[in-house]
This record gives sequence, C-alpha cells and structure tokens, in this order.
Amino acid sequence: MIYLVGSGPGDPGLFTLKGIEYLKQADAVVYDRLAPKVLLAYARPEAELIYVGKKPGEPSMPQEEINALLVELGRAEKTVVRLKGGDPYVFGRGGEEALALAETGLPFEVVPGITSGIAALAYAGIPVTHRGVSTSVAFVTGHEDPAKGESDIDWTRLANGAETLVLYMGVGRLAEICAELVAAGRDLETPVACVRWGTLPEQRTVIGTLEDIAEKVAKVNLRPPVITVIGDVVGLREEGLDWFERRPLFGRRVVVTRARAQAGELSRKLEALGAKVLEFPTIEIRPPEDFEPLDEAIRNLDSFDWIVFTSVNGVEAFVERLEHHGLDLRAVPRHAKVAAIGPATAKRTEEAGLRVDVTPEEYKAEALIEALAGKALEGKRMLIPRAKVAREVLPEKLREAGAEVVVPPAYESSPSSEGKEQLKELLENSEVDCVTFTASSTVENFVRTFGGETRHLLSGIRIACIGPITARTASEHGIRVDAEAEEYTIPGLVSTVVGLFAADNMVKKGR
Repeated sequence: MIYLVGSGPGDPGLFTLKGIEYLKQADAVVYDRLAPKVLLAYARPEAELIYVGKKPGEPSMPQEEINALLVELGRAEKTVVRLKGGDPYVFGRGGEEALALAETGLPFEVVPGITSGIAALAYAGIPVTHRGVSTSVAFVTGHEDPAKGESDIDWTRLANGAETLVLYMGVGRLAEICAELVAAGRDLETPVACVRWGTLPEQRTVIGTLEDIAEKVAKVNLRPPVITVIGDVVGLREEGLDWFERRPLFGRRVVVTRARAQAGELSRKLEALGAKVLEFPTIEIRPPEDFEPLDEAIRNLDSFDWIVFTSVNGVEAFVERLEHHGLDLRAVPRHAKVAAIGPATAKRTEEAGLRVDVTPEEYKAEALIEALAGKALEGKRMLIPRAKVAREVLPEKLREAGAEVVVPPAYESSPSSEGKEQLKELLENSEVDCVTFTASSTVENFVRTFGGETRHLLSGIRIACIGPITARTASEHGIRVDAEAEEYTIPGLVSTVVGLFAADNMVKKGR
C-alpha cells in the first residue's frame, strides 16, 4: 500500500492521527522539504527515509522520477508513506502521483493534510471567509510551469469571482500578479498579507495593499515559503485575531540545556508560549557503573526509616531498579517516611505510588534540611538514591543531626556535547535570545563544552536559571545571570523567561 499523506502546514501538532498510524507501519518514507522533520520520528527505526527535495531554485528530484520511485517501491511490496507538505491535492502534485499509481494498478490511499492556505492565515489572524466580509475564496497557484509559455490563470475572472484570493508560491511574481488584478478591476487599496513559514515560530507577516505589498515584501526580503491573501478579510487581523504572534515568547529562540530525556516539559511549555526551542542537552543520564550499593540498599529496605528523593531522576532510577529485582514500591516498609526536594520530584514520587511526607517550601537542599530539622532524626537510617556526583550538603547535615545516611548512586550524569557546532554557530551569529540552565550540572557541562569561549559566546544573550544554586554556579564561571526563578520549578523558570522579554514586547507593540 502507498499512502499519500499530507503533513500539514508546518506545525507538527496539526498532523493527523491517521498520518501517524501509517508512518508507524511504513517500510519507506518519501518526504519533501516542507514536511516537518520531527514527524519522521514516528517511522520505525528500520524504515528507509528518502528525501526528494522540492526547494525553489535548488536541485531536487523531478516529479516524474518521484512517480517512478513510488511505483518501484510499491512493486517491491513495501508499505510506503509519501509525506508531502500541506495537502497532497492542493498544489502538492499528489494527483499526478495518484494517477501514476492507478495506471500501474498499485493500491493507494490519500490522507488529507491541513493546507497552508487556510492554516497559515489562521495563525496570522486572517480567516479566509467571514460573514459580512467574504463569502467566497479562491486558491490560486502563483507559480506555473514556465515551459507552458502562457498562463492558464484568468486573472479577470479571479479578480471579480471571489472576494478572498489565496496565492500559493507567488511571492516571486507578486508585483506582476498585483498589476494583473488591478488591471482586472481590483481596487489598489485592497488589503494584502504575505505570511512566511506560517504556523511555525519563524512565522512572519507583512501587511500592505495591492499598490504597495510587492515593495514592502522586497524591502524586508521575504522569501518562500510564503502564502499571500488578498481581500478585506486581511483587516480582521488588526482587530485582535493575530493570536499566534501575540504570544509572549513569539519568535524568541530559547536554548534548553537539560538532558534530552528531561527536556520535554520545559520545551513544550516554552513552545506553547511561542518560543523556538533549541535543545542542547549538556548532560546525559545513564545507569551507574556499579549497581551494587543501590542493590544492597534495596535488599535492606526494611532497615530504613526515611527515603529522600532529591530529583525526578532519582525517583525514576530507584523505581527502575526495584522493577529489575521483580519488586515495586510495595517493598518500601510501611514505617518509612518519604521526603522530596520539590513539587516535581514529589509529584513523580506520588505518581509512582509513594505518599510524600515532607516537601520544603523552598526547593533546594538547604530548605529540605530545615524541613527535616523538626523531625527526630537521631539514630534514624536514611536512604538517598541520587546521582553519583552531587552536592554533599544534604547528607552531611543529616549526619550532623545524628542520622545514619546511605547514599548509593542510582544514576550518573555525564557531559554531552551533542549539537555543539550548530549551537556555537547560532550563538556567534546572535541567533539565540536566551539560554536556560536547570541545574548546576548543566552550567558546568556547558562551560566544559565551550571552554574559554563560553563568556564570549554568551555575551549579549540573556541567561535564566532555575534557582539561586544554579545562578551561583553560573556566576562562579563568569556567566552573567539576567534572572533566576523565584519558584525553583520548570513553570517558575518559564515565567522567568517570559518576564525577561516582557518589557521588550511592550516596546514592540507600542504600549
């Protein structure tokens, strides 16, 4: 089976459930430049990924060869996903591919995608129809086959036949198209909007009229992919419908330095507020070299009066090791109490099935020590499953209080420099607005990665830290910290990043 699948306008969240289902089944995925690359993660690891280009002005596989490739893969009895930007049948040449398959008798299915002519405009605050403004819309290609010699487009009929015109791939001929429409009777003052990279954090919208839009687009060097909309519906954007571009972090490029396995929550929250997130995991979480100390503690769980978790990683590593031994949290003795350093760690602990007895108001080791200070710790055995290398202040203070503290390594965090060269280039070109640090280890490994260049690379870039301990570590390495979260959590850090750009946004909006 060959599936012709529309990947939508760019935002991966607009991809269809059926598209995901078929990607998971595919033996081969044939994809375009405009298909979001993150969607390829749904394909099986052994699936063949075949890129066929389609970037204007650059070499790409001719359409006839793509058709032949699909036929070849189909005849080899492979399950194929032809992943196309937008919708296969809206200026996507999906019809040509379907005809080639039909002529050879190969089975195929079409999975529609949200076309950018609707989605990009919705994200720009422009409905293509609106009661009292526009009751008709026409979708038009602005890029015809130059080999034809003459245009198939009847601009006179279009100019007077639909109240809203949506042009695909027409930015290169914008001046000519506007002149055609004016000559056909459209008013020079007809509103026009050009939207580049619609639905993505890079989205950019230029507003004008048939008289001046080509000049405005040329002035800011707006390049494909661009969707152009012509008609009075463009004016609705100025009435507050530009929701996407009003988000507090819209267009901001924010670096997340957490380990990849942990970056998801922070990245999602930043992206939901409009940021373009660049994940640069400075640390990699992996099992400890030797599990014996943790295994010994698990064998003697009944002897512990307290279990103290200092991170989500510690909770997950502890639970995983219990499962390795065929156990679960029911192995924790009923008399044992549980402490967690902060709300995220407490939440993960309770999700795993343990009730948390103590969580400090301030989410750091010193505050946890204070929270435990009122407990009778003399002679109590306390288990702290945590990273192999971590601050010693907590176990030291607990020992001073008379407790017997066992600190087995549950995991290790090792430096990672994945994506170093790409990030370095972005920093050097001032293409990053903010770098976030969620722990001292992320700071230290960032510095280890870039060495003596760190301060230079971060000059002029805003730095946000999750709390005072992380901020102090950054300052010790000569990194200027612009803000630290008042609440030492991921939501707290996100709020801090928003606050960093609040003043800029007010100026940008003229408030």
